[in-house]
Amino acid sequence: MTAAEPRGLEGQLRSARRNVFLLAAAQSILGSAAPLSFAVGGLAGFQLLGLDKSLATAPLTGFNVGVALGAIVVAVASRFLGRRESFMLGAMMGATGGAVAALALFRSDFWLFAFGLMLIGLSGGFTQKIRFAAADASPSFYKGKAISWILAGGIVSAIVGPQLAIWLKDAMAPVTFAGAFIGLVPLMLLAIVVLAFLKLPDAVGKIGENGEPARPLREIVTNQRFITGMICGISSYALMTFMMTGAPLAMVIGCGFSSELATLGIQWHVIAMFAPSFFTGMLISRFGTEKVVAAGLLILMACAIVAHMGVELWNFWGALVLLGVGWNFGFIGATAIVASSYRPHEADKVQGFHDIILFSTVALSSFSSGKVFTAFGWSVMNLVVWPVTIVCLILVVLQMRATAAARKG
Repeated sequence: MTAAEPRGLEGQLRSARRNVFLLAAAQSILGSAAPLSFAVGGLAGFQLLGLDKSLATAPLTGFNVGVALGAIVVAVASRFLGRRESFMLGAMMGATGGAVAALALFRSDFWLFAFGLMLIGLSGGFTQKIRFAAADASPSFYKGKAISWILAGGIVSAIVGPQLAIWLKDAMAPVTFAGAFIGLVPLMLLAIVVLAFLKLPDAVGKIGENGEPARPLREIVTNQRFITGMICGISSYALMTFMMTGAPLAMVIGCGFSSELATLGIQWHVIAMFAPSFFTGMLISRFGTEKVVAAGLLILMACAIVAHMGVELWNFWGALVLLGVGWNFGFIGATAIVASSYRPHEADKVQGFHDIILFSTVALSSFSSGKVFTAFGWSVMNLVVWPVTIVCLILVVLQMRATAAARKG
């Protein structure tokens, strides 16, 4: 190794650390929009409706639809504008969405409010790509730490978003919750300032090793391993969204708790979603992806048990914490299974196929949450967890057997 090579590596590492620090800071700011929206979006939608409250969670469905669209828009924007500029565009969408949502509350316009949350969701679709940008901007030996820093930003978001909702809920009284969404505007503008200091490398397309061609999409997505990972991951995400969306309605509308207590429950839930990420990778390395997914599914069952035991505050908060941890193990483990089913140069089309189904299902889950709560109540919502997790556990067991058989073969 020449003397110039270490200096080159040191320079790459310094640049990577700088970019990761800025991306983590941006993630902390931009990511706060999601927990804020889920903490008060359903409650705000509920108060905007007339006698029929079954569409109360439709604005959160709009948020999830926005995330799905954002995942597509950010890919196009990155190609034509560059990554830094596309993230700044996403932040501007978030600021616009917050302003539109607040305006809708002042006008008592339910569907304009849903549109505002869809714009915030679009911004969230851009935010989802920050972890990939951090990894791509880092040397191979630093990628793991880079992703960990971004996940740390998620924990900060879990605190900032709900606290913003609590502090500003009545700032524009008598229009409840308008202040919280107005508070997103300066927050998103601050993210733009942070992102302006980024110096990200251009995205580089991946080609197959030894020049092997990419397999047809149909061949990849009909593989047992891909199907198992996709169904378990989507089920974990959909169940988490279904329960998280309905919990504030059940706490405030169904049981009479304050919106502040419901918001704190969402805060602890989001912290529980991200905090285990620092050791989930280690657990996967030690026990295998299938076992981690199975553990996540069992924790989701425990969430349903705690929620079904009663409607005291500890039941809701305990269930929401278990829901977050179960999602973390189930979704991250399932994502690892999916990622192992395709080659690097096949990633774009497979991930696109996966994400379209994922966010479509999540949007349907958030929409049905309000319908099921209004028609049947919180106890029936908890029962939905059981058939879904049981089917997923069966798929995981079958995959474990297939993996063991392949190793013996």
